[in-house]
Amino acid sequence: MRETLVLNASFEPLATVSLRRAVVLVMQGKAVVEQAHPGLRIRASAVEVPVPRVIRLSRYVRVPFRRQAPWTRRGVLVRDRHRCAYCGRRATTVDHVMPRSRGGADSWLNTVAACAEDNHRKADRTPEQAGMRLLTRPFEPTPSESLLFTLGADSRAALPPWLAQPA
Repeated sequence: MRETLVLNASFEPLATVSLRRAVVLVMQGKAVVEQAHPGLRIRASAVEVPVPRVIRLSRYVRVPFRRQAPWTRRGVLVRDRHRCAYCGRRATTVDHVMPRSRGGADSWLNTVAACAEDNHRKADRTPEQAGMRLLTRPFEPTPSESLLFTLGADSRAALPPWLAQPA
């Protein structure tokens, strides 16, 4: 199912919702479509709505400040664009740089996306002990970046100018 980015009335990213939820918000007048998928529309007997990619709430919603994005396995795979941090092939698993058995945590800075073969080869060792080199260093995305990664916005250039954030 398609994911839709929800922006606050002030254009700050809040969350991603299902296509169904996004259409309901638009139909109820609680949100407006800021960016739609080109050429795609949802039709019913009396209405026709563009398939929303980004919606903006009509009223400002006060949200408690979040300093960091919550860590998830899916989040790590999305952050690393489903590419193995060791060989660059398609990644399907998450590897702990410092293994959990040695005190490594489930955190953004200790996990990378990895293909099953490299994850198995590295096993319960650090990359140095396994003779493997990380192609990319793990980093902690901001809450806004994690939402944009989820939508597949690989670079700020792929975003519309009104959503692009300063570097």
